[in-house]
Amino acid sequence: MSVLVAKADGTEEPFNPEKLVASLMRAGAEHGLARDIARAVEASLVSGTTTHEIYRRAFAKLRDARRGVAARYSLKRALLEFGPSGFPFEAYLAELFRAEGYAAKTDQIVRGKCVEHEVDVVLQKGGITTYVEAKFHNAAGFKTDLKTVLYVQARVEDLARLHSDNPGNIRGMVVTNTKFTSRALEYASCAGLELLSWEEPRGRTLQERIDAVGLYPITALTTLGRREKMALLSQKIVLCTDITKNTRALAATGLSGGKADRVLEEVGSLCVPAKHIE
Repeated sequence: MSVLVAKADGTEEPFNPEKLVASLMRAGAEHGLARDIARAVEASLVSGTTTHEIYRRAFAKLRDARRGVAARYSLKRALLEFGPSGFPFEAYLAELFRAEGYAAKTDQIVRGKCVEHEVDVVLQKGGITTYVEAKFHNAAGFKTDLKTVLYVQARVEDLARLHSDNPGNIRGMVVTNTKFTSRALEYASCAGLELLSWEEPRGRTLQERIDAVGLYPITALTTLGRREKMALLSQKIVLCTDITKNTRALAATGLSGGKADRVLEEVGSLCVPAKHIE
C-alpha cells in the first residue's frame, strides 16, 4: 500500500516515485541517479511525510551528487525565497521576458479610459502590449484566485478602451510563482486572459520557460546561505549572471577566497539553457 504524503495545500495523496524521478530528470539528473534517489527517499517515508520534506531529502542527495543539477531542482523553492516585498519577483520576470525577446519595463503607471493603473511589468513585442500582474507568494500552498484575474481583466478592458481602433493589440497576463485556483483558470480561459504559473500553460510553464533560457535567480544557488542571498537581493542582484558581472557584490556580503570561487563555479554550471544540458 502506498504511503500517503501531505501536500502544501493540506491535502494528502499517495507517494508516486515516478513523479519524483521525472522532476529530478527535468532538472538534469541522469535516469539512474534519479531512480536511486527516489528509491532512497521512498524507503525513508512514513505516512504524513510532507512534500516539502520529500523535496528536502531528494535535494540533499542530489546536491551531494550533482550540485549544478540540484540548483535547478531547487528552482521552485528559490522563487519562494524572493522575500515579502515581491519586488525581486517583478524584476526577475522582466529579465525572463527580455531573454525571450520582449521589451520590458517594471513598476509603470499607465492611463486607462477611466483611471490610472499601477502595472507590475509592461511588455512589448510585435506590436502587442501586454500588461502583467505579478502575484508573488512566499509559501507553496498559496494560490492566486478568481478575484485577482477579475481585476486584471477589468484593467485590460479599461486600457484597451484608449485603443479602440485596435484593442486586440492590448493584452493582459497574470504570473504567479505558485498555482491558480480552478475558478481562476476557468474564468481566464473564457475571458482570454493569459496565465503563467508553475503548472500553466502546459508546455510553456514558468519552470519550462526559465529552464529554456537558463535564467536562474541567485536564490537557487546551493553554495549561498539565506543571509547571503538576502544581502545580494538587497543590492538588486537578482540573477546568477549578475554575480559574474559584479563580483564585488560577493565581497560586500562577506564572501571571498575559496567560498566565493565555489559560488562562481556553481553559477557557471547552473546558467546553461536546458537545451544545452547533457
